[in-house]
Amino acid sequence: MDDGREARPEAVVVPPAPAADGDEDARVLQVAEDVRRLLVDLGEDPEREGLRETPLRVARMYVRELLVGRLVTPAEALSTVFREDFRELVLVRDIPFYALCEHHLMPFFGRAHVGYLPDGAVVGLSKLARLIEALARRLTIQERLTTQAADALMEVLKPQGAMVVVEAEHFCMTMRGVQKPGTITTTSAARGIFAEDSTAREEFLRLVRDPR
Repeated sequence: MDDGREARPEAVVVPPAPAADGDEDARVLQVAEDVRRLLVDLGEDPEREGLRETPLRVARMYVRELLVGRLVTPAEALSTVFREDFRELVLVRDIPFYALCEHHLMPFFGRAHVGYLPDGAVVGLSKLARLIEALARRLTIQERLTTQAADALMEVLKPQGAMVVVEAEHFCMTMRGVQKPGTITTTSAARGIFAEDSTAREEFLRLVRDPR
């Protein structure tokens, strides 16, 4: 039965938990009103043809697409864990992501490299991508996204170690401020054996640089 509620876009990788009845629709309408006021404060006319539907479009985009990660915990993203006596490096490279920086509400985007050294448990490989998506689809900063991903792996899988490297371009440096497009920021977080053993850490970084 069609209740008039707009379906979530298929592009959203992490399925959000269902909201209480009416909560999401009410949030969309409130955000739309806030966007309309912002347009007025910026000197625009929200009634002109090009902007008439903009507040609602923007509200749906933020609530139902860009910030759905707020509804998913890292543990939920890493939901499929298998007991497996595999104790060598697992690395998923080049996971693409898009996020919104909480400082200017501008996008930053790039790729994440996520790995861990199991200690009797492994996670479904797609769940590593889901973890990054869950952490990126919320207001955040690159440094926090990186550390949260590594900490989540340690908490859920209890591995010998985990390491995450994130490379991203920030629109707050591309479109404003210093205006230097193409500038890449790299952050890393090493936990367990990757923090303690330089050989393990170098193997991870070598595979990130040259997977062959």
